[in-house]
Amino acid sequence: MSKVVFSLWQNELIDNRDKSETECKESAFKFPVNFGDNATKAFIGWEGVAIFDKDIDVVKLSCEYAAQYQVYSEACGRCAPGRWGGRILYDLLDKIARGEGELSDIEHLKEVSQTMKETSKCEIGKSVPKPLLTLIEYFQNDFLDLIYNKKRSKYYDNSDVKYISKVTAPCMDACPAHVDIPAYIEGVKDLLLDDSLKATRKTMPLAHTCGRVCPHPCENECRRANVDEPISIMELKRIGADYEDSHGLNWFHPTTPKPKNGKKVCIIGAGPAGLTAAYYLALEGVHCDVYEELPVLGGEVAVGVPEYRMPIGKYNQDIELVRSLGVNFITNFRVKPDDMIKFEQDYDAVVVCTGTRLSKKVRCKNERTEIKGYWPAIPFLDQINLNIKYNLAEPVDLTGKTVVCVGGGFTSMDVVRCSIRANAKRVVMLYRRDEKTIIKNTSYEEYHEAIEEGVEFIFQSAIEEIFTDENDRLTKLRINMYEEQADPNGGRPQLVKVEGADFDLECDYLVPAVSQDADLSLLPKECEIDMTSWGTIKTDGTTYMTNKKGIFAAGDCEYGPMTIVNAVGQAKRAASCIVRYLESGEAKRNDDEIMEDSLRRLRVYNKKEKVSGWLKGLKREVSEKLDVESRKYSQEEVNFGFTQEQALYEASRCMRCYYIAMVAV
Repeated sequence: MSKVVFSLWQNELIDNRDKSETECKESAFKFPVNFGDNATKAFIGWEGVAIFDKDIDVVKLSCEYAAQYQVYSEACGRCAPGRWGGRILYDLLDKIARGEGELSDIEHLKEVSQTMKETSKCEIGKSVPKPLLTLIEYFQNDFLDLIYNKKRSKYYDNSDVKYISKVTAPCMDACPAHVDIPAYIEGVKDLLLDDSLKATRKTMPLAHTCGRVCPHPCENECRRANVDEPISIMELKRIGADYEDSHGLNWFHPTTPKPKNGKKVCIIGAGPAGLTAAYYLALEGVHCDVYEELPVLGGEVAVGVPEYRMPIGKYNQDIELVRSLGVNFITNFRVKPDDMIKFEQDYDAVVVCTGTRLSKKVRCKNERTEIKGYWPAIPFLDQINLNIKYNLAEPVDLTGKTVVCVGGGFTSMDVVRCSIRANAKRVVMLYRRDEKTIIKNTSYEEYHEAIEEGVEFIFQSAIEEIFTDENDRLTKLRINMYEEQADPNGGRPQLVKVEGADFDLECDYLVPAVSQDADLSLLPKECEIDMTSWGTIKTDGTTYMTNKKGIFAAGDCEYGPMTIVNAVGQAKRAASCIVRYLESGEAKRNDDEIMEDSLRRLRVYNKKEKVSGWLKGLKREVSEKLDVESRKYSQEEVNFGFTQEQALYEASRCMRCYYIAMVAV
C-alpha cells in the first residue's frame, strides 16, 4: 500500500487532492515513496503516474520524462514514430513549460501521442505517451495556466528536484542479474553476436553457463506469454558466447577494463558468485585474489552440475574470461579463521562466496551418516563430476543398484539423472509436494527429460524410517504417503498423512538432496559477524556488506541455497558497492541500483495485461535434444541449442518490451 496525493496506475485511479486526511485512500501498488534516504515527490512510468508531494511541478515532470525518452529514442532510432515523436513530445512540453505554449500545442501533443501508441515499433514508444496524457488530463489547469498567462512552470528555472530514470523491461526486472535481455536478443536477430554477448556481460559474465542451466525466471514474466508463449530467453543467451568460443575470438568485454588502481580484494570461493565479483571488480581495476577449497575452479557448477547439462569446457571459457582480466586464483586452499583475520588486514575488502556445501538430513528415524549406502547429494555429485570432468576421483558404478533420492530441486534432479548414467537398476525420487511444484522448482524440461530417462517419481511422500542389516548397510526405507488439504485461512495447502498407505521400499543407496547448509567455520568468533536464523551470513541485503565493515557476502552463503543467476545478481551488486566502498569508505547503492530494487517491489510485469498489435500463434522454438537411449549412457550435452535459423526465428518473436521509469526526488 502507498500513500499518494494522486495516482493512476493499471486503471487504479486515486485522487486525494481535495480530500481530508481521513478521506484519503491508499494505492494497492508498492510505489517507490522513498528513494534511498530521500522522500520521493513523484513517480512516472509506462502505466501512469503517482504524485506524493502536492508541490510537485507536473509540467516540469512531464517535460523531464519526455526528455528521458528523447535520449533513448535518439540512440535507438529504429522507427520514425518513436524517434521523431519523442522529439516532438519534448519540444511541445518544453515550450509550454517555459511559458511560450499555445492551446493548439495540447491538441498536437494528443495527436502525436496517439500516433506513437499505434505505430511505434516497440513498447517504449507506445507506452511513454500514456503517463503524459494522464497528467494533461488530470492536471489540465496547470498546463492551461501556463499557456493562458504565458508564464514558466514554477520550478522550470530554479529547483532542487532531482529526476532519476531507468530503462527496464518485465524480463529484465525478473532476472536477478538484471541482464539487458531485449538487447542481447536484438543482437541475435541482427546477427551482431558480439553486441549480443556484450549486452549480456554488462551484468552477467557467465554467458555459457546461464545460457544452459539457468532456471530462467525471466521467461515467467515475458510479455510474449500474454500473446502466445514466452520467448526462449535462456537458449538465446548462449549464442553469443558460443560464437565467441567457436570462432576463437578475443574476449568481448562490456567495457574497456580499467588499469590497476592499487586496491586489493580477497574473494573466498570460486563459484558463480566469486567469479562474478572478481570479474566486475577487475573491470574496475581492482586486483582480486580468489581462494578456492576445491582442487578445481567453478564451485558447485563444476562439481555439482553434470557434464551433460553444463559441459566443463564451456564453463571453463567463462572462468577464463575472468582470468583474462588478471584475476589470481588459488586452489586447494581451505580458509581458516586465522586466514580470515590476516585477509582482513592485508586486503581492502573481503567477499565471502563459499556457497552451501553441507547436505541437510532427511530427518527420519535411524538416520545416521555412517550407514553404508547413505550418500548425501554434495559428496555424491562431487565424486561423479570430479571423475568425469577432471579424472580426480574414482568412477561411480551403480550397476544393479537401486538409488532413492529425496528432494525436489535441481540438485536432486542432477542426482537421479547421474544415477541413470551410472547404470543404476532403478532410480526413485521422493518428493513431499506434487508434480506441478517440482516443475516450478526446477523446469519443465528437466523434469520431463528425467522421466524419459527412466526416473520414477513418488509425489507427496516422505521417509519415516531407515532400515539396515547386521553390517549397518542400508536395506530399505519406510515410506509415508500424504495428501493435500486446503488451508482454511487461505494459505498453502497442508500435507496430511494418509493412514494405512505406508509401504517399504528396498534400496541400496539413499541420497538426501533436500537442501544444503553453509559451512562458515572459516569465520573467527572475534569478528562477531552477524548470522541469520537459518545459519547464513547476514548482510544489509542491498549492498551485501555485513555488520563488519569491509567484509561482504554474496550467493548461497548469504541467502541460502538458490540459483546460479541469483548468486550472480548478488555478486554483481556487491562488486559495484565494493568499488564505491574502496573509493569513499562507504558501501552504498547508486541511483540505478535503487531504481532496480524499487521497480522489483512495484513489479514491471502485468500478467493480466491485454496485449494487442502483435501476430498471435507464433510457437516457441524448441532446440533439438540428444535422443533418450543415447543420453542415458552418455555424458554428451543433451541440449544441442538453436540452429541459426531457429535462433533468428525465436529472436524475431521478442517484442522489445522496454519501459522508462522516472522518479522526482
